[in-house]
Amino acid sequence: MENIVLIGFMGVGKGTLARALAQESGLYAVDTDDLIESLTNMKIRKIFEKYGEEYFRALERRTAQWLVDNVHKSIVSTGGGFYKVDNLKEIGIIVYLHADFDWIYDRILKSKNAKKKLKKRPLFQNYKRAKELYKQRLPEYRKVADITLDVEGKGLDQLIQALMPHLPQ
Repeated sequence: MENIVLIGFMGVGKGTLARALAQESGLYAVDTDDLIESLTNMKIRKIFEKYGEEYFRALERRTAQWLVDNVHKSIVSTGGGFYKVDNLKEIGIIVYLHADFDWIYDRILKSKNAKKKLKKRPLFQNYKRAKELYKQRLPEYRKVADITLDVEGKGLDQLIQALMPHLPQ
């Protein structure tokens, strides 16, 4: 496998870790939500508002195929529901970043621009529904993962060191 694909619940730190890994390794970091925003010239939130979740999921499937065809030796951070694409395993080694829901929620609330970070995550607008979604996805993330990495209480350096042996050469 030539890519590392970071999956996990929204706000767990997939993009942050991907950028840090890229800086440390010299590999490129690619974010599926950024790719979709570039493709549509719309923010994810606006795509959900204007076209709905199913349309967004179709864009994820299109993006997954583009990754299979075009992206090699890279670190791919994904949206929280991207793990559902049929060809996920063709993209690379799947690394599930795990943390408890409340840790993730607190991480977002304590971050700079917390309101902006919550606003850009349409499925995180309602705490109770988001927590239910987390519970639903938890076993699914574990099922598709090649590697599970618990991120709670760990610094970026520790997470980078855990993943360095798995990076493409």
